[in-house]
Amino acid sequence: MRLDAHQHFWEYDAATYSWIEDSMSVLKCHYLPEQLEPLLTKQELEGCIAVQADQSERETEFLLALAEVAPFIKAVVGWVDLCAENIESRLEHYAQNPYLKGIRHIVQAEPKNFVLKPEFQRGIGFLSQFNLVYDLLIYPSQLDSGIQLVSQFPNQKFVLDHCAKPHIKTQEIKNWKPDIQRLAQAENIYCKVSGLVTEADFKNWKAEDFRPYLEVVFEAFGEDRVLYGSDWPVCLLAAPYEKVYGLMAEYTAAFSSEARRKFFGDNAAQIYNIQTE
Repeated sequence: MRLDAHQHFWEYDAATYSWIEDSMSVLKCHYLPEQLEPLLTKQELEGCIAVQADQSERETEFLLALAEVAPFIKAVVGWVDLCAENIESRLEHYAQNPYLKGIRHIVQAEPKNFVLKPEFQRGIGFLSQFNLVYDLLIYPSQLDSGIQLVSQFPNQKFVLDHCAKPHIKTQEIKNWKPDIQRLAQAENIYCKVSGLVTEADFKNWKAEDFRPYLEVVFEAFGEDRVLYGSDWPVCLLAAPYEKVYGLMAEYTAAFSSEARRKFFGDNAAQIYNIQTE
């Protein structure tokens, strides 16, 4: 199954999506399934994984409701408060929905060692009993604590979002590269090759800007642990959907057909337990 493993939907309002600054005006409108579906179809992608962009159970329920009526939404990565006392019961509640396959917290907005907090780790400890993946959204400066988190939960599946957002615009790779290599040594973490165009120069990026970073990721994680994601509509800050897809189609053109199938969907289906029948 060919899948986009990372994108977002929202009904925009300024209070809920306060992270969308004035410079991001293209994002200040509704982005819903009817807008994404033709973009997926054009690239012969059969479905997507909708990922939370607001830290509320209200948005989790919104995404799950969309999945009920839009068959191409194959899974949802939602949000619950992993630090809450009642986290086990909240996870039990949401895990009854067959579309909920993962949980994410916007850790990039938190202090450097947030994922090492005992209450957060307590919440992570409940995910595996509900067969839920954890999407790890961090900056390069948080990779060290991410490495510690992943090693402490060897039976929990983790997916690194956006390759940990390397500083492509400034071509900084020296510190990010060894940390990615260390992280990838853990067999329970996978990597979404997503969100990279918005880490580059929005208006002046070139395909070759990404090659050093892609080489690190594909070598470190191998063909079984990499996933294609568009990060639509956030990617629109730097590129339309077809250019984001084309960037990765071009990079993987020389791969074996099996490796391309894995990257463009099969790995995501396996990791997020999506039925491919």
